[in-house]
Amino acid sequence: MAIELDPSKFDAEVKQSSLPVVVDFSATWCGPCKMLAPHIDKLASAFEGRAKVFGIDVDKAHALATQLGIRGVPTVIFYKNGVEKDRIVGLVPYEQLEKKLNALL
Repeated sequence: MAIELDPSKFDAEVKQSSLPVVVDFSATWCGPCKMLAPHIDKLASAFEGRAKVFGIDVDKAHALATQLGIRGVPTVIFYKNGVEKDRIVGLVPYEQLEKKLNALL
């Protein structure tokens, strides 16, 4: 399961991580976000110990979402060594998420 990330811990958990990190920015009212959630959870299980997978509710982290240029949800951002390497906006198949994360390992 993806861990709900407290925005105040973003730098410590994402920017300073030695492992690749996937962050799913979503909202409770977003239909496509709810459809993407099982894919994010599957990704977290499949890559446990090799990557970190987090979820952030944009309504609870408005300042962070604005800072990162999140304009639509769901937005999934892929980080390596604390640097954004890729992002996907919208609902995508699990295989696309898996391929992007594998590229960071």
